[in-house]
Amino acid sequence: MIRPWVPGSIFDHLSAGDREVVTDAGVRRAFSADEVLLRQGDPTDHVFVLMSGWVRVSLSTDDGRDLLLAFRGPGDVVGDLAAVHGSDRTASVRALEEVTVAQLLREQFVDLLHTQPAISMAMIKQLAGRLVELSEERALFASLDVTRRVAACLLRLVDLHGILTDNGIRLRIKLSQQDVASQVDASPRSVARAFAVLRDRGIVTSSRARVTIGRPDVLRALVGYLPNVR
Repeated sequence: MIRPWVPGSIFDHLSAGDREVVTDAGVRRAFSADEVLLRQGDPTDHVFVLMSGWVRVSLSTDDGRDLLLAFRGPGDVVGDLAAVHGSDRTASVRALEEVTVAQLLREQFVDLLHTQPAISMAMIKQLAGRLVELSEERALFASLDVTRRVAACLLRLVDLHGILTDNGIRLRIKLSQQDVASQVDASPRSVARAFAVLRDRGIVTSSRARVTIGRPDVLRALVGYLPNVR
């Protein structure tokens, strides 16, 4: 049976009863594709628990670039760090498709963390998992050239967003080369060259931010060891 929650998310670490405690504290809302859920710089007065659908978390830089930070899906909480820290929004969150959420006021969310040990521990586990992922990814990327970093990035996305088609595995999310560049710590020009190499080898096809991996076996062999982390 496929788990409905993203591996490593807060809800993935909670029992059904504890998940109900969280959702009962909130109000259900729905967002359409491309709608903004949270905007960088806005005051933090609530958090969202993602119940269905995927969102894009990004950071706007002073020079006008929009850097992809992460994709978040069912079971994840967005806006949690700013809520706990008491700061304004540190990133923007936009729906990639129709999304349903449970909206909790900041005070409600913080109160749950204070009064429900299981929920606090689930959040700690989620944060710890993200830190482990980041450290292992940095260690891996340090030993890879840009083409292999791009390959590793695509493989991670395939695990969560891959759809099997006649032409290979298509990513259900849009992914620009700028998005990949911000994920693999490389320039957009270097990433464009890496995609050209992968296309020339018949491993990947891409058009208008839609990516299909025709030979995932070759892509994995190109990377070698890839830590099994979220």
